[in-house]
Amino acid sequence: MSTIHSTAIVDPKAELDSSVEVGPYSIIDAGVQIGANTRIGPHVVLRGPMTIGRDNRIFQFCSLGEISQDKTAKYDDATRVEIGNGNTIREYVTIQRGTLKQSGLTSVGDNNWIMAMVHIAHDCHVHNNTVLANGVTLAGHVTIEDFAGLGGYTLVHQFCRIGAHVYTGGGTLIRKDVPPFVMAEGAEGRARGLNSEGLKRRGFSAEDIAAIKDAYKLIYLSGEEMATVKRKLAQMAQTSAAVAQMHHFIENSKRAIQR
Repeated sequence: MSTIHSTAIVDPKAELDSSVEVGPYSIIDAGVQIGANTRIGPHVVLRGPMTIGRDNRIFQFCSLGEISQDKTAKYDDATRVEIGNGNTIREYVTIQRGTLKQSGLTSVGDNNWIMAMVHIAHDCHVHNNTVLANGVTLAGHVTIEDFAGLGGYTLVHQFCRIGAHVYTGGGTLIRKDVPPFVMAEGAEGRARGLNSEGLKRRGFSAEDIAAIKDAYKLIYLSGEEMATVKRKLAQMAQTSAAVAQMHHFIENSKRAIQR
């Protein structure tokens, strides 16, 4: 049997692994599935349909799986939340279901560190190994790629993409896409250099970092028109997988990038 506190309310149609722990006064709805060794703190509300993987820690006062704050959302919509494995989700985090405007899915991958008061809105996709510091707010349809780190109270406009290994300063406002490896900061979310220290920690070689720096200079410091930047990036991408990642991101950007 799962370790469920006597004051918790767990719907009989919820599916909990036998190793799951549920703290006092938490509520787990029908349609919630929770994997092995996940710990649910006190006063947590989990609404289905939602899948939560193994080895997650969910702290007190979180609200996960509720319908979105989109005015079109209805409780009987075929929408859901999927959360992977090994995530830490701290106090007062809200993660809301997708909407029928998109795929109906809000997702969080594996090994993410999500601090207090983070809001992940409908149809967002947070990939793996990210850090979302206290008060980060993601509007609808936002994508956060692997190893991104968002400083406290970063605000991300709807439909924006944050590339892999991006780092934002505290209080940053993101209105456009941020390519991989870039540091962004301030009310305009402008590029302030590369996340070089993060790249070193994650094993990027000196050659990789040098190529990324050359790409950064082309994008942000050359003054070239974007069409020219894309053409030159494509050439550089032939000899650098990291630059190829930046080029692919920019070519597929729907909101454009802040320059």
